[in-house]
Amino acid sequence: MEITPIGYINSPYKQKFAIPRQPGLVPEATGEIIFSEDFSDPNCLREIEQFSHLWLIFQFHETVDKGWTPTVQPPRLGGKEKVGVFASRSTFRPNGLGLSVVTNLGWEQQGSTLVLKVGGIDLLDKTPVIDIKPYLPYADTVPDASSGYAEEKPGHDHDIVFSPEAEAALLKLEKENPDLRAFITSVLKQDPRPAWRKKPEDAKSYGMALMDINIKWCIYNNQVKVLRLEKIIS
Repeated sequence: MEITPIGYINSPYKQKFAIPRQPGLVPEATGEIIFSEDFSDPNCLREIEQFSHLWLIFQFHETVDKGWTPTVQPPRLGGKEKVGVFASRSTFRPNGLGLSVVTNLGWEQQGSTLVLKVGGIDLLDKTPVIDIKPYLPYADTVPDASSGYAEEKPGHDHDIVFSPEAEAALLKLEKENPDLRAFITSVLKQDPRPAWRKKPEDAKSYGMALMDINIKWCIYNNQVKVLRLEKIIS
């Protein structure tokens, strides 16, 4: 069996840390699917504007070479209890394929390149996209479905606050990215920390890269405090 990616995604998530556990949890996270030359025919997207949401089939390209095991330890269970790989959404899978539903934000032709904009993504930058299918509410929504150990929506109720230093940097950065505060806040509401570190008080300072910005933060007094925002110099 041979599978050829149709393109890859430009994503604000430059590292696995801080990517939300599921799609749609951070609606401010937008990206672009850049189609490869063989699939840059606009006819491939004819009438796609009729659908508000799309399914993306993609490859976990950073873990696909690391193999898989029959059982995994989901973060939802604290990263300690094991379940079967097919009873999880672990990235360590036999064929390394993932599935996400995203918002359709429209497409455009940029020279000879076809670009589809999508929102609410949970994909790492440069992720290969294998296929795209329209989301059909009558078939894809199951109102009485059960979610087992993943019944509760992830996230926390911590207040997100910015230090004076971070606020000053944010004012400058928002000139290029007006939705930056909302994006950072939504990501931090998901509590990106490893499962075993999730506790009310945590003295450790964390860093994450969103877009071209490095963000330092910590949790103290039931608040997530953004300490610094620094432009990444490539």
